[in-house]
Amino acid sequence: MEEQAVQEEIREIEYIASDEFQVSAIQRYMQELPDKLIRFGIRVLLALVVFFIGVQLIKLIRRILCRSLERRSVDVGVSRFLDSCVKTVLYILLLFMIASYFGLDATSVVALVGSAGVAIGLAVQGSLSNFAGGVLILLLHPFRTGDYIRDSAGNEGTVEEVQLFYTRLITPDRHVVVVPNGTLANSNILNMSAVDDRRMDIKVGISYDSDIRRAKEVLLTVLEEDPGVLQEKEKLVFVDELADSSVIINLRCYSTNEMFWETKWRLTEKVKYALDEAGISIPFPQVDVHME
Repeated sequence: MEEQAVQEEIREIEYIASDEFQVSAIQRYMQELPDKLIRFGIRVLLALVVFFIGVQLIKLIRRILCRSLERRSVDVGVSRFLDSCVKTVLYILLLFMIASYFGLDATSVVALVGSAGVAIGLAVQGSLSNFAGGVLILLLHPFRTGDYIRDSAGNEGTVEEVQLFYTRLITPDRHVVVVPNGTLANSNILNMSAVDDRRMDIKVGISYDSDIRRAKEVLLTVLEEDPGVLQEKEKLVFVDELADSSVIINLRCYSTNEMFWETKWRLTEKVKYALDEAGISIPFPQVDVHME
């Protein structure tokens, strides 16, 4: 009985001691809490200051890079692409620096990001293909910003911007076509602005009863008098086809890229007026039906 009483007294003493320890620990924690909050607030404030300074430095670096590329007459698409890459990399480095300041193990984060990158890469193979296609386009320059192109899928227009994953085209009727860079990098591209001038072909049909020689003279005069036609380039008017209802005559000339469509539309209208004045008819398709 005496031993049992002694054990109960020991347990009671231990319980009281543990309660006193917990109370003292809580009191000590509450006493240290203001200091901890102040230190944490100072670290957050310093992190915000570092972030603000880092953002300004990133803007300065990007500005210097853009000016350097402009002085070297680098293509606008390449400049935008490099600016996007530099911006992304610098912001990632800045965030890693701030995270390391708060005690985050950068090595563990890099390993985690690397492991996640493999899984993400498998899931977004198409996007990575577009990114690689954008890099190839900017390095090999099959076209530049401002060029008028057409790909093998039939997409055509003026290149407005080459982005990381997509290329924006503006069609002649002011529609925006967004084409994946991977598609462009792996397709046949017709660049109509690679040279300063562009060939123009206008076909018109005349009646079989009309004088072909007279028609060719009239049409050649139209080409020689139009200000949008490059007169130093070859101008041809020739019979292109003997069709079912008409003789197809082709007008071939050259114009600058800037004046191409305006010149083509104007010439097409002038051709009609000139043939009417010369008394040369432009027939429409006819079908003769013989009834027995």
